[in-house]
Amino acid sequence: MPKGKSVNAEAARIIKSAIEDHEFYHFAVDSSRKVTIVDAGVNTIGSALAGVLVTDICLGGLGKTHLTFKKYGSDHLPSVFVEIWSPAVATLGSQYAGWEIKTEDYFAMGSGPARALALKPRNLYEKIGYRDQADEAVLVLESEKLPTQTAIEYLVDECDVSPEDLYLVVTPTSSLAGSVQIAGRVVETGVHKLVELGMDPKSIVFGSGFAPLPPVHPNPARAMGRTNDAILYGGVTHYTVNMDDDETLMRLVSAAPSSTSRHYGKPFYEILKDAKYDFYKIDPDLFAPSVVSVSNMKTGFTYTAGQVNEDILREVLGQRRLPKVDHQT
Repeated sequence: MPKGKSVNAEAARIIKSAIEDHEFYHFAVDSSRKVTIVDAGVNTIGSALAGVLVTDICLGGLGKTHLTFKKYGSDHLPSVFVEIWSPAVATLGSQYAGWEIKTEDYFAMGSGPARALALKPRNLYEKIGYRDQADEAVLVLESEKLPTQTAIEYLVDECDVSPEDLYLVVTPTSSLAGSVQIAGRVVETGVHKLVELGMDPKSIVFGSGFAPLPPVHPNPARAMGRTNDAILYGGVTHYTVNMDDDETLMRLVSAAPSSTSRHYGKPFYEILKDAKYDFYKIDPDLFAPSVVSVSNMKTGFTYTAGQVNEDILREVLGQRRLPKVDHQT
């Protein structure tokens, strides 16, 4: 990561610019409670472009997000492509949804740069060797509701900033922005899996990848299922690393794709139901892209494991191919 770079300062620059043009992004902005709350889909329709912006914010300005089309089997689907420099800080230190925000009247999963001020979770920041210093904080809340006053006061205290300097961006899973920003976690999911397997996060110098953009589902639980399935069965990633040992690298890559999990092969919504909606009962090996490819700068070799599962993708994303219309009379 460039020396002296602040993920919160970069994200604040992005969100301030977006607020000036909030109608274009279909945001709603509320500063009546001192903090700035940006609604990207709770009481507004939001937009896919808003999701692109939210993903860039989650990455702390250390990556770029694009909307594109990709082919999955015989289906051409809108997709989210992400490229990330300084992957350890951008993904684990910022984008990772590692902050469970729970007060007496509010719940959300928190991601984005403000985590690097509150150090949520602390051990992860020790592992990547990063802690942000900034006067402003930007946090993305994955929730179907806007934050309560109790939650706001808790977040101001944890981030240790003035209320006027805290920006809270709310993206429900059942929204366009939510679908984009979750699919935009495809590279982060792979980084997290590789690091859990034993890779030094500081050895990863660049990451890129894409996943299909899940159609919005009105049911939050099913929307959560779709957004996870997009990565588990359609996420394709590539990483550039600096490692001395290709034998170790091959072992890590082989174990990285979602297909290594005992729960692989079923829609995530079904897996979640079977686990009685307890994430801790789901095999952690499942949370990974479908394809992981890694190039080693020190040896020149690239290793790839996994494959896209077009059949499950078509099922979980609600794809229905209509019969050909016969125009003959």
